[in-house]
Parts: sequence; structure tokens; C-alpha cells
Amino acid sequence: MFKKWMFVVMTLFVALSFAIPVFAAEKTGDLDARYRDNDGDLTADAPQDPKDWKDPDTLVFADAPLEDVVKYKDIYAGFLDFLSKKTGKKIEYRVLETNSGGIEDMRAGRLHLASFSTGATCYAVNLAGYVPLAVKGDEKSFQGYRLIVLVKKDSPIQELQDLKGKKVAHTSPTSNSGHIAAVALFPQEGITPGEDYEVVFSGNHEKSIIGVGTGEYEAACVGSSLFDRIVAAGDVKESDYRIVWESSIFPTSSFGYAHNLHPDLVKKIKEAFFEYRFTPPMIKAFGGMDRFSPITYLRDEKVARLIASAGGEKFDEAGLQAMASAEKKALESKK
Repeated sequence: MFKKWMFVVMTLFVALSFAIPVFAAEKTGDLDARYRDNDGDLTADAPQDPKDWKDPDTLVFADAPLEDVVKYKDIYAGFLDFLSKKTGKKIEYRVLETNSGGIEDMRAGRLHLASFSTGATCYAVNLAGYVPLAVKGDEKSFQGYRLIVLVKKDSPIQELQDLKGKKVAHTSPTSNSGHIAAVALFPQEGITPGEDYEVVFSGNHEKSIIGVGTGEYEAACVGSSLFDRIVAAGDVKESDYRIVWESSIFPTSSFGYAHNLHPDLVKKIKEAFFEYRFTPPMIKAFGGMDRFSPITYLRDEKVARLIASAGGEKFDEAGLQAMASAEKKALESKK
């Protein structure tokens, strides 16, 4: 009897010995310690306890910082109505004043759905439990863009090295095409932002582009898709500008959700994004794209992470606070 009892005890001990590492092996990767990534996709898993799943009556959807808030609220109206019908939720549309503010809002549970720029996406994933699911696209692929260096058509600047000693607009510290990519890529071309030329944060791509046109800035680092969008909207004339340098292609701003939304709600949100087809005003505003195309953060945002790493960027709390400080200064400088 004693031997049989000891056999049972030892069996349980061995079983527990193998079971314990399952819990100890919970992974965070580059995520904040409050999140877990056990499936290795680099984004936060849904909470294990169903009590922590959120199913609000109103979903708050926020767009990246924009110059013309009213215009884009109208452009998104058809999709937001479709999203409301699909989920059975009221939808509150909001435009972020700053990317850092949007990340804080999602982390605090005040924001459920969002569009973040490529650079801000990485901060949102690591620090706010943001899960990217889509970018704008068409039936062939998702929309990409390049970092372009824009000058006035009659500017003496002909190549990247001519930026030395000049006043150049970057959009914000979190923008991939508007800042991060330039910091990472330009030194390979023999010019370092902040050392070889003066960096001035404009606040967003539209302000940078218009600022070049008015002569406020001698050049600007902006996303090609944003430039195309502003040209298509009739806000500026393409013929008034020249591109003196461009990078390889990056994915555009992502759309995604907070990791702790109820899984059934997430399923409906995904269905809404991937079933919806853009209205004519959306197609015009978004460079001919007509739908939301699925992406994964692991695969499709890899280039943004590599560029950030090459530039010494870390999507951590210290980086977020530095971003918030820079964005605050940029806003104050425009008042």
C-alpha cells in the first residue's frame, strides 16, 4: 500500500514538474510587463480570465492626428455606420491630438479602436496592448508608401547632401516616414538629422508639405501616400514640388483594436473591416485604395521595427515619454 501511495505521489510530482514551466514560460517579448505573448506574434494576447474581457456599449474609434478633422470624419462616416451595424455598438469617432495621447488612452481603456502611423504603431503595440489588423489596400495588395524628401520646385536643393545647414520639417517623433526612417537611413547617405541640418517638428505631414510650399521649411520628410492624398484632395499642386530623395516601400498606417476586447466582439470588428468596401470619397482620399487589407504585426511591420532598431529607437516607456514631450513642444510652437 505504501509503495502504491508513493507511486501516486511521485507521479503527481513529475506531472507538476512539467506543468510548472508552462506558467513560467509566459512571454512578454518587447511588450510591457502587463501583457503576455504566448503565441509569439509580438502582440498582446487576450486576457486569460473572461472577466477581463471588455464589451462596451460604445466603441471609441480614433484616427491619427489630422489637420482637417471635419473632412475625415465625413469620409469615415459610411464605414463607421457599417461598423456600428455589424457590432451592434454605438461608435464615437475621435481624432487624436497626439499619438502619445492616443497610446495613453488605449492603455487606460478609453480607446478601443484606432489608426496609428507606422512608427506610433510599434509604441502602441508594446505599451498599450494594441493589435494591428489592417491597412488600406485594394484587391491585389495593401497600400505602401515611401519616405520622400520634398522641396519647392524652384529650390536649389537637388540631393540629400544639400540639406546640410538647412531647416527641414520632420512631422513628429513617432512618425516612421516623417522622422524615424530619416534618423535611421540618412546617416547611411552621409547626412545626420539634427546634426547636419535643423530638425523642426511640424506636427503632421500636411503641415510639413504646406510649410515647404509657403517657404516656412526648406525641405520636409513626409510619407509619399500622404503627399498623394493631399494632392488628390486639391490642397496643394504636385507641380509646385520636387522629390529629391525617396526610400524603399513601407506599410501605411495601421488599423487595430485593444487586446482586451471580448473575442466575440473582435470577430465582428474583423468582419466589418474586411467586408466593407470604400465609398467614392474614401477611394479618392486614400489614393485609389478601396478596402481594408489584412496584415500581421509580426510580418508586415517588420521593416518599421528594423528601421527603428537601426536608428537606436526603443518602443518602451522612456521612448513614449520622450515622444510625448516632443509632441507637446511641437503643439506649443504652433500656438
